[in-house]
Amino acid sequence: MSILEDRLAWLDQVKEEVLEPERPIVDPHHHLWPGELHYLLDDLWKDTDDGHNIKKTVFIECSQEYLSDGDDSLRPVGETIFVRNISLEAKKQPDKAQICGIVGHADLLSENVSSILEKHLEEGQGLFKGIRHAGGWDHHDEIDNSHHHPQKNLYLSDKFSEGLNELENNDLSFEAWQYHHQIKQVTLLAKEHPNLKIVLNHFSGPLGIGPYRGKQNEIFEIWKKDIDELAKNQNVYAKLGGLAMPINGYEFHKQAMPPSSDQLIEAQKKYYEFSIKSFGPERCMFESNFPVDKQSISYRTIWNAFKKMAKEFSQGDKDYLFMKSAENFYSL
Repeated sequence: MSILEDRLAWLDQVKEEVLEPERPIVDPHHHLWPGELHYLLDDLWKDTDDGHNIKKTVFIECSQEYLSDGDDSLRPVGETIFVRNISLEAKKQPDKAQICGIVGHADLLSENVSSILEKHLEEGQGLFKGIRHAGGWDHHDEIDNSHHHPQKNLYLSDKFSEGLNELENNDLSFEAWQYHHQIKQVTLLAKEHPNLKIVLNHFSGPLGIGPYRGKQNEIFEIWKKDIDELAKNQNVYAKLGGLAMPINGYEFHKQAMPPSSDQLIEAQKKYYEFSIKSFGPERCMFESNFPVDKQSISYRTIWNAFKKMAKEFSQGDKDYLFMKSAENFYSL
């Protein structure tokens, strides 16, 4: 078996009955990539067709299919073209989940951010919604910095702030992806750019490996204070998901069997509950973060976990958590 086949067989060991199968869902955070561990349209559809009622999705950049020549700063536009074409292919089967938004990458420290965004918008053909320039940085050797190889305190750079101004000028949003000890940097950006729509990815990546292993309770208490302060900024939304990555330290991927929805809830529900309390359902959106979280849990199981965590909410609040917040943020 290939690595991919082995992983899929492992996930198939847990097959829960789908809860609330009729509830419409927007999945606001997934990736696509070719290669040996591929995740393309058919793979996405295998997940979104597995019982939950996924209507729309939003693709988030992951450094794939960049242009191979021309101006270096414009090469990330290749990813927008790649996903746009997949979205057009998906429209041939309108009964399946549709990719309705694209978040790409631009180096916001570049001298020509405006030109990069113009090209993304042109090639996106109405699908292009915003930029993610990851700022995850940690001084410990055991922690890998974000895939954009950010400098220390990237989000505090004056040049970076100028790049965010260009997002505002083009009515585009910003995906904030960094580690738990950098939340205050996002708060400063939110205060400095009150008219910029910002969405916090993956609870700001609470780390649980290397020097952070075994310190989850201590980190959570600090995280709560920083999140509460960030949530006071009404231009900031929160994505609820992405905690099943190995960096979070739960080690689901090392188990003999993948976790059930109840096991995920037991381990992580405090992050979900506190975020919804701080931001309110109208600024929170459940996300799959697939296929990255697929290392640890199946699509069917993770959405069951979300539905269980939202069980006591009103129908109106559930509508925001599963659909409306994402639609409002990304103008879907």
